[in-house]
Formats: sequence, C-alpha cells, structure tokens
Amino acid sequence: MSIVTLDCASLEDSLDAFRSAWISAAAEDGVRISFASPELLWRVLTAKRWELLKAMTNKGPMSLREAARRVGRDVKPVHGDAHALIDAGILRKLKDGRLEFPFSAVRVEFLLQGEAA
Repeated sequence: MSIVTLDCASLEDSLDAFRSAWISAAAEDGVRISFASPELLWRVLTAKRWELLKAMTNKGPMSLREAARRVGRDVKPVHGDAHALIDAGILRKLKDGRLEFPFSAVRVEFLLQGEAA
C-alpha cells in the first residue's frame, strides 16, 4: 500500500527528515508532504479537494471531466482544485493530460497544543 502523509513541519525539520530518509533509504512509511502550518494544510486541503482525492483513490489515471463527474461538480472548479493539489505535489498530471492520485491512502498528521501560560 502506497501512503502519502500530509503533515506540518518547519523547513528545518523537513530537511532533517529528508536527510534521515535519504541516508537510511527507508521508504516503508511512504511519501511525506509537509506544510508550514496546519492553517496552510487546510487552505490547500479543502473539503472539496478532500472529496476529489477520495473519488480518485485507487481509481487510476482519469480525465479532468471524469474526476468532475465522480464528485458531481462542474469541470472549471474541479480544474482549479486539481491544480492546487498538483502544485502541492499530491496529484500528478500525466503527459497525456490525465490526472493521477498515485497513492492508495492518505494520512494527515499534526499536533494541536495550547500555548504555555
């Protein structure tokens, strides 16, 4: 199973994790895409985009029209959502123009903690 993990991490933490993975060549945990904050993660991963990912999971490459049909939305807003996910590295646009969600699952991780008093 190929899992993409979306998390929140500073640039320094992301680079440290990359170095560790590179050195150990451990790809067991799948791909990790980090966002600078939970707010940025949720700005990119909106409810409509989450719905699009769910509709594309384990379905193979598909056209933008097919993706829009699967979520019951017009092509134009799905186009915008797809490109936001492509820009974030979550979706791929293939050479033939079709979209691909190359993972079988998504894991979202972040820690919410209050500020010290």
